Amino acid sequence: MSELKDRLRADLTAAMKARDELVKGTLRMTLTAIGNAEVAGTEARELDDAEVLKVITKEAKKRAESAEAFAAAGREELAAQERAEGEVLARYLPAQLSDGELAELARQAVTDVAAETGEQPGPRQMGQVMKRANAAVAGRADGGRVAAAVKALLQPS
Repeated sequence: MSELKDRLRADLTAAMKARDELVKGTLRMTLTAIGNAEVAGTEARELDDAEVLKVITKEAKKRAESAEAFAAAGREELAAQERAEGEVLARYLPAQLSDGELAELARQAVTDVAAETGEQPGPRQMGQVMKRANAAVAGRADGGRVAAAVKALLQPS
């Protein structure tokens, strides 16, 4: 059983007792998304902590995108609700990397690929470098930020 999933359930119970509608609604939606992921595919299975974390990350990203869309449409009250839900989910996500830490991990990924191939990687090796960088980042930064950091290092001078 996933410890993270147990923590979500315990926090949901606490939110129900405290009558915290925001946390209660957010955690219910998240647990539903986790349940849907568990029954997706050919047979039902229990998700481990890493897979639960991916679902939470996906849900948080949905909230951020929705908040942005609502704000652009002038629906500030709905955007604020989505941001608040995103903040609730952020409690369960690992701390995000700073730009400096992300740049260092991207540099290390480029160095690793260069050592493996024997030549300095260019834009054509973006996929190889991204694979290593994403493994090192492990969900602590958005994929777009990782791609931008890697692309900046791979651009010809």
